[in-house]
Amino acid sequence: MRLRQWQKALIQALLVEREGGRLRHRRALIGMGRKNGKSSLLTGLALWALVAGPDGGEVYSLAGDREQARITFGTARRMVELDPELSDRLRLYRDAIEFPESGSVWRVVSSDAPLKEGLSPTLALVDEVHVIDRELWDVMALAGGARREPLILGITTAGVRTDSTGFDSLCYELYQHGRRVVSGEVEDPSFFFAWWEPGMPEASHLDPSTWREANPGYDDLVAAEDFSTSVLTTPEAEFRTKRCNQWVATHRAWLPTGAWETCAEPRAIEDGAEVILGFDGSFDNDSTALSVVEIGEKPHLDVAAAWERPPAAPESWRVPILEVEEAVRAACRRWKVLEIVCDPARWARTYEVLADEGLPILEYPQSPERMVPATQRFYEAVVNRTLTQSGDRRLARHVANCVVKVSQRGSRIAKETKSSSRKIDLAIACVIAFDRALGRRPAKSGFLDYVNELTAEMKEQQKPR
Repeated sequence: MRLRQWQKALIQALLVEREGGRLRHRRALIGMGRKNGKSSLLTGLALWALVAGPDGGEVYSLAGDREQARITFGTARRMVELDPELSDRLRLYRDAIEFPESGSVWRVVSSDAPLKEGLSPTLALVDEVHVIDRELWDVMALAGGARREPLILGITTAGVRTDSTGFDSLCYELYQHGRRVVSGEVEDPSFFFAWWEPGMPEASHLDPSTWREANPGYDDLVAAEDFSTSVLTTPEAEFRTKRCNQWVATHRAWLPTGAWETCAEPRAIEDGAEVILGFDGSFDNDSTALSVVEIGEKPHLDVAAAWERPPAAPESWRVPILEVEEAVRAACRRWKVLEIVCDPARWARTYEVLADEGLPILEYPQSPERMVPATQRFYEAVVNRTLTQSGDRRLARHVANCVVKVSQRGSRIAKETKSSSRKIDLAIACVIAFDRALGRRPAKSGFLDYVNELTAEMKEQQKPR
């Protein structure tokens, strides 16, 4: 097995050591399009860990079903049989490979196989995380606690965003966590993340440059002709998921693919600017959002503050109310806030406190009568690029989480399901603040100004002299 340069760089980054000589990473997610040699790379890593790992090591290769497990194990057996030294030192069994010199063993486990207590993996390798049961991942992630440097590594292609319960799927949840780690939004040095996908989400799935971005083995491990043929007969959503490694919404998506990203203008709103604040939130185990929209011919959107339950926080976590109130005051000191737009539900006490302090609180009930036209105006502004946004990753995630809820009055944004853990509060806060900001934009110059000037002259001429 001859490693390509990108595979060498990937392995070196994955197995980097921290101070003291121990592995830095304990969990890892690697994503790329289909047919880039993921299973073979996993098998090679498993054999390496079996032979070069600690005495008494336990290596597990996890697969979504028995058929996939047999494929992975069949590749491993063939690797051992083709190498004289490995075939001499390793013992092959029906469902395991043993390294007698160290007492280590490698087993293949599928999601549909019952797990026994007492597992203590040094390395757990997961092939195609998007089809792995969450319980199996959690069992393996927790079982290595007694090991000095355990690692659970998933290599996968993108799959579905939500599972059968309506919550984020295991793979999409890990993907989102990895994006937040890379962006610095979350500090988790023990998590390794590498994901090949198009740099621009709206990039054409027909463009070979898009294929190359998502497939490090393009025109090498996977033939370029295979893309040219399959793209003509594969539905776009399926092709984007499996060949471009993109997370495609299976629900009624709100915005066209890539529309939000094209409105990005990475800049902060200057101190003293005239703005509208949008507020949306809850108290229990959810998120609270404070958005800011700069008033202008082309309004600019950004995040003033946001609160979400940290991953390690208990289920009883609550939004810090006093901290939220202080953030609103700080925003009012920084900018010239014309309105603080908020839904009167749940936070009535806070609104009363801030209003008593003289802050410009404006209640904005999120009724269909208000949200349907507000959603439409926001949608049109994004598609027509008549607004800009700062590129904040939290805001982008909340916007992407929105779906369209259709009623007799029209369409408005909402969560995919009421129980969904995917937050949309920042999107809601921006929609209501943007709706109010539209009415405060300066009048356009041109013909209207000419008419106003002409009218004023006529009135001046008609005055008695």
